[in-house]
Amino acid sequence: MSTDFRGVIPPVVTPLTETGEFDRDSYKRLIDKLVDAGVSGLFVLGSSGEVVFSTDARRREIIAAAVEFAAGRVPVMVGCIDTETLRVIEHAKVAQELGADAIVVTAPFYALQGLEEIERHFRMVKQAVDLPLFAYDIPVCVHTKLPGSLLVKLGTEGVLAGVKDSSGDDVAFRFLCQDNEKAGHPLTILTGHEVVVDGAYLSGADGCVPGLGNVDPVGYVKQWQAYQAGDWETVRSEQDRLAELMRIVFAPEDIQGFGAGVGSFKTALMVQGVFASNTMPAPVRTLEGETVDRIADILRATGVLD
Repeated sequence: MSTDFRGVIPPVVTPLTETGEFDRDSYKRLIDKLVDAGVSGLFVLGSSGEVVFSTDARRREIIAAAVEFAAGRVPVMVGCIDTETLRVIEHAKVAQELGADAIVVTAPFYALQGLEEIERHFRMVKQAVDLPLFAYDIPVCVHTKLPGSLLVKLGTEGVLAGVKDSSGDDVAFRFLCQDNEKAGHPLTILTGHEVVVDGAYLSGADGCVPGLGNVDPVGYVKQWQAYQAGDWETVRSEQDRLAELMRIVFAPEDIQGFGAGVGSFKTALMVQGVFASNTMPAPVRTLEGETVDRIADILRATGVLD
């Protein structure tokens, strides 16, 4: 099993039963689907994996299942996301205990702090847990944009193994890739911006973490392989098709944000027969009725549903 964390590493969506329990059977079907499609790894308990909706017991349940179902075929990255450093370290130690291959950590996000404290946060996590540490740059949720200079510094010093960039800031992303190259490429840089992965690859990204990859992992793997072969026409054309598929997130007309995005992914997986239910975590509403039909129509039009 490779642990260089390059390529397509989907943020695995967490299935729930209609009563809100963790659905192990659906989770296994999804992980088998992803691995069989040729993904390079799995990222569990990210934003798409409902980390902030999950109790400590639920987090443990998800990690253990992911490691069990991956069965050493691909590495498992685990989101250890919480408000402040000591809580993150607790989650990271559990992830290590349960067999995680890497951990993914945001900046602190309740008692907002300056860059000096954020740098110390990452250093303390790395010191506490001997696993590759990825910084998760998602300012829309944690209210801090991680500067490229800090990330490259921590990469050069061996604190960070890489970055999962979900900032949506393509200019900063390109500068990060350039500065990482100038420093000798200490960081593995992954984009979470699934609609413009082609642009990220042009910038020099080492892979992608696409939520939409739960629905169509084959497409993202095809795009990655084309990138490795220098086949930029296929990289672009596959991205165009995936962008059309991403329009499932606009199918809900009265739900926004997480409910529309992850809700659409879950609904697509249900329509595909991977999930038994598209149940969302409370208090988010589950998509139903005509919205499900609209999502199914888009899946057919983009070739991921017969």
